[in-house]
Amino acid sequence: MEASKIRPVGTDTRLRHGRVSLALSFFVQGVVFALVVTRIPAIQDRYEISDALLPAFLAAVPILAGAGSVLTGKIVARVRPSLVPRWAQPLLLFALLGVGVGDQLWQLALALCAFGLSGGALDASMNMLGVRLQRAYGRSIMLGFHATFSLGGIAGASLAWAGAHWDLSLLASYLPVVVVLLPAVLIASRWSTDADADSEKPDPVRTGKTEGSSVTFKALLPLCLIMTFAYIGDSTVSNWSAKYLQDILGSSDELATLPYNAYMVTTLIGRAAGDFGVRRFGPVAVVRFGAVLAAAGFAVVAMAPGPWVGILGFAILGFGLCVVVPQCFAAAGRLFPNASDAAVARLNISNYVGFLVGSPLVGALGDAWSYRGAMLVPMLMILVTLVYARSFADGSARYGGVHDRSRAADVG
Repeated sequence: MEASKIRPVGTDTRLRHGRVSLALSFFVQGVVFALVVTRIPAIQDRYEISDALLPAFLAAVPILAGAGSVLTGKIVARVRPSLVPRWAQPLLLFALLGVGVGDQLWQLALALCAFGLSGGALDASMNMLGVRLQRAYGRSIMLGFHATFSLGGIAGASLAWAGAHWDLSLLASYLPVVVVLLPAVLIASRWSTDADADSEKPDPVRTGKTEGSSVTFKALLPLCLIMTFAYIGDSTVSNWSAKYLQDILGSSDELATLPYNAYMVTTLIGRAAGDFGVRRFGPVAVVRFGAVLAAAGFAVVAMAPGPWVGILGFAILGFGLCVVVPQCFAAAGRLFPNASDAAVARLNISNYVGFLVGSPLVGALGDAWSYRGAMLVPMLMILVTLVYARSFADGSARYGGVHDRSRAADVG
């Protein structure tokens, strides 16, 4: 590339605005997701869903989200990814409101359908844009976006706790959130940018004039496995940490709510600092360290003599596991630089596969064997990451090397 065409990306206003817009999208998705999953008992009561029927409703959301991710992969072959969040975010917020407004099962089914499809579309498109922005910046920024998702999850869970504490209806809990966030996303979406696709350089995916623009399942398979196993670990925490602490480690009801909070806090901290680690040590080292730390967290949980040690284990688990998923998306973008959108859309399906498999897998193992033993299964799955760690090699990206911009120039 000619020197005259090299732009000071770190100070480019358009990219800074795009980075802020995308961070807000991650934050909004985290808030909305937490508001739904943490109020499942209230949703079940409002719609009088039986315990037998509830798993079907819960399974439908990730299945539809997977469909939304696949659909997004088709859409971005014809339009820019930055257009997808402009409709997916408002639809997601209206779906949240729909969950709180209705009182019939068909209304809930319709709202959850919109929630799943728009959530999957938003998830895929956000990570597509994150990969593009990271490539434009020339250094690791992907973990920062996922950190804002974690921050949104903490904010959403806190709002859900407040709604439950004050015995607010679902509508009273959700309506203020939609009123505040809807204008914010409509305004911020105007700043959204496709980064490298906005340059004068033609998009090789659209022109079809570049070799290697086809995403092969064989090449993507290691990242798909790693992401699936990571989400099995994540769903284990979200679905079983409270039960494990109370039934196995003998904690009180109040104390049983702390493991997931500790996990979310360390996830936020790890992701907030993770980009600096990638720039300094490279993605392979960071992912390996994260996998070992996550496995150690599961081991501590499995051997914990009491609730506080168990909480410590879940906190360690969050600090290690948090780096794996964002780096999977970044690695897919580097592996298929001329077809990163398609690679991200396909890889994102593994998210929902892991979410669907994780909870019933641990539950079945816990009932048939023991819940302590069941915690060792996701631990072993996470360690598979070490076998495929070279899939995260940054190649020519060299984050933290000669291509890393000065931190002083990173005003974004």
